Amino acid sequence: MNLHTREAYHEKKTHFDAAFPYNTYLCCIPQDFLSVPLHWHEEMEIIYIKKGRGYVSVDLSSFEVREQYIVFIIPGQIHGISQYGNVRLEYETILFDLGMLESKNLDICTASFFMPLQQSRITGRHIYTPQNPAYPKIAGWIDQADEICKTFPCGYQLAIKGCLFSLFYELLPDWNHSAAQVKIPPSFEKLKKIIRYVESHYQERITIQDAASYCDYSPSHFMKYFKRAMGMSFIEYLNGFRLEKACQLLLASDSTVLEISQEAGFDNLSYFNRCFKKKFAQTPSAYRSMQLHLRQVPD
Repeated sequence: MNLHTREAYHEKKTHFDAAFPYNTYLCCIPQDFLSVPLHWHEEMEIIYIKKGRGYVSVDLSSFEVREQYIVFIIPGQIHGISQYGNVRLEYETILFDLGMLESKNLDICTASFFMPLQQSRITGRHIYTPQNPAYPKIAGWIDQADEICKTFPCGYQLAIKGCLFSLFYELLPDWNHSAAQVKIPPSFEKLKKIIRYVESHYQERITIQDAASYCDYSPSHFMKYFKRAMGMSFIEYLNGFRLEKACQLLLASDSTVLEISQEAGFDNLSYFNRCFKKKFAQTPSAYRSMQLHLRQVPD
């Protein structure tokens, strides 16, 4: 449960210790990675902006975020993070399983709040700014949890849970409850499915036919559907995802550009170099040299 960069999280392929499913990550764009591609997971996520500006996308809607903004991502929501121009973005990511707050006996808190939250029967405000009346208390509980995580005193798990219960209490007035589960369009579920497919298979050869078949669409229908939903072609999205992985590898390993291109899913070095230069206006080697130099320069 230590504070660390998101790179470690990706390497571990797990978010936290199952015995206490709560973890925090300190991240910086572009120092740690250039962006966080659209993805989703079953855990609750809090994004706490510490410095700079950027964009957070939630269910395909993009929001500009600045220092002190707090963003809440409920389980199952598609989200991503990107840079605002050349502005550096520093933020904390907090991930936790809502199950850690639930009672096995289905008490009132579980039945009325946490279970509906996991089942998308609660919707509400995503972003809190310092101008929001509830912000001081919301930020206060998150800050208190972070302080606890600096020393891990005996029984810190109890204190973290206490902070989370109090945090949700402050969120409650801005979150809407519905008796029936929110109907998620089937096409949106297909999008989540293909995003998860790319996350799991990006290192393999993936064709339009493969992706279309996975969604039970014809290739032509799939291409139109994906372009309409994401604002880009599937190949653009796939290459972009692979390039982000390549950027992480360029900074985290001593592997050659050829080895990194192959590990990121590109089977042709020339094509990888062309895609990389088109997206980042420099070669992979130049990007690696520049970013490693920037890491050595004091803030």
